[in-house]
Amino acid sequence: MSRLSIVLLSCLLPLSAMAAPVTYVIDPLHSYPTFTVNHLGMSTTYGRFDKMAGTITLDQAAKTGSLEAKIATASISTGDAKRADGTRSRDEHLRSPDFFNSAEFPEIVFKSTKFNFKGDDVESVDGTLTMLGVTKPVKLNVTSFKCGPHPFSKKPMCGADAQTSFKRTDWGMKFGVPAIGDEIKLIIGIEAYPQ
Repeated sequence: MSRLSIVLLSCLLPLSAMAAPVTYVIDPLHSYPTFTVNHLGMSTTYGRFDKMAGTITLDQAAKTGSLEAKIATASISTGDAKRADGTRSRDEHLRSPDFFNSAEFPEIVFKSTKFNFKGDDVESVDGTLTMLGVTKPVKLNVTSFKCGPHPFSKKPMCGADAQTSFKRTDWGMKFGVPAIGDEIKLIIGIEAYPQ
């Protein structure tokens, strides 16, 4: 092999390595979905799910990717977990069959069907959301996206914020509408590390 061939090969190898898809595991300590819903036409109720897990596969060179995230419905938290007087708290009600029915449907699952890029950044993710046994299309709009070394550990990582809105009645969650709003605004912050 000529010296020129060796030089060219050594230059191309790092590029091919960079083009390979990388699988990331969602960091459960720094990734969770938050949501808002109108309450009685008077105010906004805020909540979050404390447990989310999943994987992301990203090929920035090919502009492709995949995402599967699972949210534990029983981990819902709205600031009313348990009441001293023994009455049912809001979080307990949200876990009941009136809302998320956590006993029968312990997970909400988002699976991507397509990553949409703008330049080198993920701009949006098309996919499906399965909740209460119903699967419907949902698009996550990515408001920020960045990959690079962790500022302290220097290990590679990616982070993103995404948001979407949908009507909960489309998934069969009809309790309290319209006094308790139908439109849900969902915001998800994700940090992930290579598998």
